[in-house]
Amino acid sequence: MLITETKTPTAAPLSQYAIIVNPDDNVAVVKAETFDGLLLELLNGDQVRLTRSVPPGHRFAIREIEAGSFVRQYGQPIGTSLGISKGEWVSHDNMTDEVPVVRDLPDDIHTPAPDYFEPSETATFMGFRRADGRVGTRNFILIVPTSMCASHEAAQISMMSEFMHYSREKFPNVDGVVAIPHNKGCGCQDGSTLDVMMRTLSNYADHPNVGGVILIDLGCEKTNLSFVEQYLTKREKPIQKPVFKIGIQDVGGTQAAIEIGLKEVERMLPAVNECVREEFPVSELVLGVKCGSSDGFSGISANPSLGYCSDLLVKSGGTVLLTEVPEFCGAEHILAHRAKDAAVGRKIYAMVDWYKEYASKFGAVLNQNPSTGNKAGGLLNITIKSLGAIAKAGTTRIEDCVEYAETPKQRGVNLMQGPGYDQESTPGLVAAGATVVVFTTGNGTTIGNAITPVIKLASNNRVFERMANDLDVSAGNVIEGTETIAEVGTRLFEHITKVASGEILAKAEILKHREFQFWAEQTVSL
Repeated sequence: MLITETKTPTAAPLSQYAIIVNPDDNVAVVKAETFDGLLLELLNGDQVRLTRSVPPGHRFAIREIEAGSFVRQYGQPIGTSLGISKGEWVSHDNMTDEVPVVRDLPDDIHTPAPDYFEPSETATFMGFRRADGRVGTRNFILIVPTSMCASHEAAQISMMSEFMHYSREKFPNVDGVVAIPHNKGCGCQDGSTLDVMMRTLSNYADHPNVGGVILIDLGCEKTNLSFVEQYLTKREKPIQKPVFKIGIQDVGGTQAAIEIGLKEVERMLPAVNECVREEFPVSELVLGVKCGSSDGFSGISANPSLGYCSDLLVKSGGTVLLTEVPEFCGAEHILAHRAKDAAVGRKIYAMVDWYKEYASKFGAVLNQNPSTGNKAGGLLNITIKSLGAIAKAGTTRIEDCVEYAETPKQRGVNLMQGPGYDQESTPGLVAAGATVVVFTTGNGTTIGNAITPVIKLASNNRVFERMANDLDVSAGNVIEGTETIAEVGTRLFEHITKVASGEILAKAEILKHREFQFWAEQTVSL
């Protein structure tokens, strides 16, 4: 009688197909194409067989998760099980979005300051020193329309000046002539809406990345030059750089205003070109951190790598700005416990609570924040998205919270009120003083900024290779297992110093992405 030996199928190592983010997790995140019946071996020798194919960025249970138990990723609850078998794809078919957010905040909470690097160990960059002492990474002439009624003329002056008068060869210390056309002003309510608009426009004009400014209005609008001047007077912070003003109605209309603007840019260029780059410690940098079109890998590779980079900057004495308050939701308790004291912790909770109330006025709830692309990439709910998103700001303490487009008073990590909408949150970071922005993305995004370089950090190598002309750095090797978060974070930090120094341009700069809009439909939240 012939006896045939039945062999047990060989299990592939889990690391070949998936990642367990935290030892306390009961799910693994898929990183490579899987198939029904795939047998995987965990580090402890246990084996998991997939009950069906699970797409990259999504997760499967590495052990049975009983109904009513929490599904965990990042060591935190991300949902409640409806009964999930070992090896089963975790989705809304077997998991609800119910998670606990315990807002216990001791009155005596005190998070110590980070261990700062010695001055001799601090990296440097080449920047532009301004009259008020701040240091810029770029040197632009900026055309600022005070309302939508002057935006056409501002854009024309910018584009025609770059074609007719500006060249890098002739003015090597000037980065260009840019405008920030927008659709706000005049037909708007008094109060906080106008305050936010004026704060944003004036902070752009006063930004350390700007060497000269032309302000332009129509003349009859509510937000005309007189109104702007009144705001700047109340601000008690004069703009210490060349400033010129044009009134379209005063000078005779569109064509006259454009011609005057072109002549003034031509006159201003030599003066702005006199400012030259000097060496400064990176403590002078203000880094805005953003994410957009995120996927299931963003919180595993790109965001924590940026967080490591943020820690390097903070420990060097620099400043980091984190916004997108809807993406704090479900993780705000983690940020609050990183606050330097209870007062700042309460501010963090107040930011989130205000935004929830604000969103409810429009019939929205924050747990609907993940986009279609987010969900397709594995970000099933706001908790998963938020836990990954807050990693961008690293691990050091939270110094303070500021309003949208408000300049922080403290160095270190500051949280800025603001929406998740990229077109409004990125300009808000810049108006708050960011001299460089790092924008993480999983599916690929192209947005830039008028005056501040926006560096794109991809979460995976696939999208980085597909969109190589738009994305600057990839954290995909973290997923592949060939680089650590610390290694990518260090490489990103070095890339930032090169971009800040003007040695290389961000891809968005090369492609002249100069998007600008601001979030004016709000009231004070803090």
